[in-house]
Amino acid sequence: MWSLLILPVLGFLVGIVASLTGVGGGIFIVPLLTVLFGFIPQHAVGTSLASIIFTALAATCSYAKQRRVFYRTGLLLAITTVPGAYLGAYLTSLISPKLLGLIFGVFLFFMALRMIFQEWGPFSERTVPTSESSNPNQNIPRPQKSDAELMRSGWTVILGVGLSFFAGLASGFLGIGGGVLGVPIMTLIMGMPIHFATATSMFTMIFTSLSGVAKHSLAHHVHLSQALLLALGTVFGAQVGANFSKKVSGETLRRIFGAVLLLMSIQMILKFL
Repeated sequence: MWSLLILPVLGFLVGIVASLTGVGGGIFIVPLLTVLFGFIPQHAVGTSLASIIFTALAATCSYAKQRRVFYRTGLLLAITTVPGAYLGAYLTSLISPKLLGLIFGVFLFFMALRMIFQEWGPFSERTVPTSESSNPNQNIPRPQKSDAELMRSGWTVILGVGLSFFAGLASGFLGIGGGVLGVPIMTLIMGMPIHFATATSMFTMIFTSLSGVAKHSLAHHVHLSQALLLALGTVFGAQVGANFSKKVSGETLRRIFGAVLLLMSIQMILKFL
């Protein structure tokens, strides 16, 4: 009974952070379901992906109003993230719950260290002009390249699309939305400003999560009632996060996010060790 109350609340908080950073929220949901609710990792992964579909939809709607979604780029990246997510979901059926839990914990640990210590800030300033004319959000710099221009960037796009396969693989395998890898790919490889990368990541995540959930459903890894309870909170949290993102410092948020992630990763490693 207590899950009826706590899951929507947790989902709301996760939805805020997920839409702010463009990561989907699975890096929080999977540990929460395994540590607090006793889910085996495969079921936590499948249930997490199901809730992420709603998070991504809600965040994308909000970002669309802010004109921050690169639809063409997002759809192009989905060409490789979708099959990657399906393959990742298939691999969860071949690996023991204990090993999967340890893999996820170690993955979170290194991603947390990267978020805390790696300097991601400069790339967003290098890829935007100083003028903010015709910008509907005055606190968000506009990208140097439009969606259509980015699509014609040759090897930059090819490399981004190729690497996005691994973002999809991680999504289906680990129950994350794919943004943990997708956002760095769009910013560091494709030169997209962070505010636009997080928005486009949520858009691509809709298709990536659907692909992973399709395979997890066939394997009976999805707990629909818990997923819907989480989604009840994430939908509203995603709206709050998307609207608040233009006011928050990306560097500060990244470091706080990384610190929380570090604690969760250690907890998961100890649980499955």
